[in-house]
Amino acid sequence: MTKRISRFTVIAILAGLSTSPSLAQGGEGRTECRDLPTHAQLQAALKAARAQPNGGFNLDMWATVVNRDGVVCAVAFTGTERGDQWPGSRVISAQKAYTANAFSLPGLALSTANLFTAVQPGGTLYGLQHSNPINTLAAYKDPATKFGQSDDPMVGERVGGVNVFGGGLGLYNSQRRLVGGIGVSGDSSCADHNIAWRTRHALTLDFVPAGVSGEADRPDNIVYDIAAGIGQGTGSSSSGWGHPRCSAAATSISQTLSFTR
Repeated sequence: MTKRISRFTVIAILAGLSTSPSLAQGGEGRTECRDLPTHAQLQAALKAARAQPNGGFNLDMWATVVNRDGVVCAVAFTGTERGDQWPGSRVISAQKAYTANAFSLPGLALSTANLFTAVQPGGTLYGLQHSNPINTLAAYKDPATKFGQSDDPMVGERVGGVNVFGGGLGLYNSQRRLVGGIGVSGDSSCADHNIAWRTRHALTLDFVPAGVSGEADRPDNIVYDIAAGIGQGTGSSSSGWGHPRCSAAATSISQTLSFTR
């Protein structure tokens, strides 16, 4: 009898969990997305940014926006269908958004590109890339037919993950309040950064207060100051925040990006 009651209790608990309000069903995460772009706004800005020369392979892209709590608010892609861009880049874009938000502050923005050198062995943030593991149940939840749509299964979920190359940026509104992060993936990491930058600018969420790039007008821009082994990620970065070069074009374009507001 005791065993039977125990089984029924477990079933009841599981049933309660399955029917209780979740972030994806309009709970905490969805209400906290009100200051962030909708799916349609994100997709339009991403497509416009991807259409410009970005120094990569001219590939279709994924983008994810998270709120300040790291909860996914929108996921979009630029192609006609979800298979037009690297399938693996959907989750990478969410990682980048989570990372940029998680390691930016109201007074200091860190792009994912800024983290590359610091997480290398012997770096000041070595091991950071192993923290905040991905919530795989949220990241790979079905149905795949909804990936990149307004009701993408990641929406309302906290996917987590840490990414340490270009493509993730903090989002700062016109009151200079940090409201979340954006992650873009699908091309070279340097092109991802350029596309993320242009997408953020189009969404008018680039009122960035300060950063580590050394550029007063682009404080969280990608930094290309790795002295040796360029392209392989080796060598020293004079600033400590350097990122490998992907192409001469991407490097040049990073210096023509719009100033932050």
